[in-house]
Amino acid sequence: MASLSASLVRGALTSPFKRAGRPDATVPPGRLTRPAAPVAPGPLAAYGRICGFAESGPLPLTYPHVLAFPLTMRLMTGRAFPLPVLGLVHTWIEITPHRAVQPAEPLELAVSAQGLTSHRRGTEVTMATEARVDGELVWESRSGYLSRHATTDAAGTPPRTASVPDAPGDLPAVAEWRLPGDLGRRYGAVSGDRNPIHLHPLTARLFGFPRAIAHGMWTVARCLAEIGDAAEIRSARAEFRAPVLLPATVTYAADTTGNAFALRGSEERVHLVGAVTRAS
Repeated sequence: MASLSASLVRGALTSPFKRAGRPDATVPPGRLTRPAAPVAPGPLAAYGRICGFAESGPLPLTYPHVLAFPLTMRLMTGRAFPLPVLGLVHTWIEITPHRAVQPAEPLELAVSAQGLTSHRRGTEVTMATEARVDGELVWESRSGYLSRHATTDAAGTPPRTASVPDAPGDLPAVAEWRLPGDLGRRYGAVSGDRNPIHLHPLTARLFGFPRAIAHGMWTVARCLAEIGDAAEIRSARAEFRAPVLLPATVTYAADTTGNAFALRGSEERVHLVGAVTRAS
């Protein structure tokens, strides 16, 4: 956690000197890696509780992303990374588990930046994460992170590689969740993601949000925990369409198969849409 704290401090210091939207900007080459290490049971249990995962069994589908977050932060706060890390917004994720991973298996982790994309609200970077056991690729993901800034590209859109429902409002409601105002701080303590947009209304306002917003990774993890049957899932995809302002009451909706899902707020505002594919 010490290296992650150092990255957060470095990000706070370097962000004011980085200008998103430069036409000549490129992502740093190569990747950052972490040697194989066991999963600490205490943090894993705390993560499972706050996201609603089972207390035993394989690693939650989203947990390798959390384990790799210190690497991601170190890359994003490096001098060669073109975007300011403070205020970055997670916009989409796709996860491919190649097999179930047991908590006792030491994971090797690798993170890389794959490119920049023009977005109607700024610039988006695509990050890739891989997890291996004894050299075997067991899990991988790709994510989009948006740096919001003024742009003249009104038609620009993120790379929506995820196959998600086109009409999430038609999905029937399954459960209602009441999210407390301190959810961002609690999840940040478990995941290490202490982006100020999640922590407090005052720090969130610095980045254009009226209140603190829930972590996108918490929302998708909570939805996947509701689906269950992680061993059957062959891919999971989600788009974060609107921030969840905390505190909030949200509705989890899903089709009858549980393969398509959404998270809706008041007045049917869609916060997240997603889909999973299962083993045939």
